[in-house]
Amino acid sequence: MLALLAVGLVAGLALAPRPEPPEPVRQAAAPPVELPAPEPLAGGGTAPSALAVRLEDPGDVVRIRFKRPPRSGVLFDLDTGRVLWRRDPTRVLPIASLTKMMTALLVVERLPPGAKVRITKESLNYRGSGVGLFKRGRRVGVETMLHGLLLPSGNDAAIAIAQRAGGTVPRFVSLMNRKATALGLGCTRFSSPDGFRGNTSCPADLAALARAVLREPRLARIVRRRKAVLPFPTKGGRIYLYNTNPLLRQGYRGVTGLKTGYTVPAGRCIVVTARRGRIRLGVVLLRSPDTGTQARKLLDRGFRLTR
Repeated sequence: MLALLAVGLVAGLALAPRPEPPEPVRQAAAPPVELPAPEPLAGGGTAPSALAVRLEDPGDVVRIRFKRPPRSGVLFDLDTGRVLWRRDPTRVLPIASLTKMMTALLVVERLPPGAKVRITKESLNYRGSGVGLFKRGRRVGVETMLHGLLLPSGNDAAIAIAQRAGGTVPRFVSLMNRKATALGLGCTRFSSPDGFRGNTSCPADLAALARAVLREPRLARIVRRRKAVLPFPTKGGRIYLYNTNPLLRQGYRGVTGLKTGYTVPAGRCIVVTARRGRIRLGVVLLRSPDTGTQARKLLDRGFRLTR
């Protein structure tokens, strides 16, 4: 009898109508947020920053004729981005060790001043210029490594520091290209952290990159130094590094940086910056027959006309 009652109860429950599930509450879609249109940057890129030099104004105030001109270049105001002189400023060319401006910029974003960099087997197999005193497995302070990267233009320092900041060199190169896109550097492409091969850009993009580098106090302090004595894991505990910047070596007044480069495909390249009073100017020269002389003439004329 109990079994019959249980079966009937189950059957009744099965035939009873099930309650309808409540309808989901529909939220009104948020209205789209209108962002300001990004301002145009050199090289065809865009970004919501003001780092680009202003190529839209054709009225260059500096006029110089070089007997053997650089392949491309630009003289610009570091604070306003105003262009004072130009020669094919968006022409894409190899940039050699000017690459290391981007390498350094990424490193200071990713590694604190107290970080250590291990010297790897790959970094000791560098080609081209190098610090040359590293020993495999040693750990060197990141600030010493940045000096080795930017003053004597060490390709060994570039590889080791890229591995430390990015995990691997290919991953670091990917970060370099991502940063170039974020800065709106439309004619810039990286394939290595040292610039020994493959990397290309244009003077307008490099001027914007120089402005970004000088906004980083850690880097601005380094690139203005003619020489540096720094802690180093070797006998004596010190390393002596010297800047390759010809204007710093010649004692040009007011130099504040920044970077030189040379390979056979790129020729001689330079980004140099200087200050006189409240005026701060920069020069980018790609494939120049004489970077020091040409940069000095452009800066002299620029300071004379912007006083």
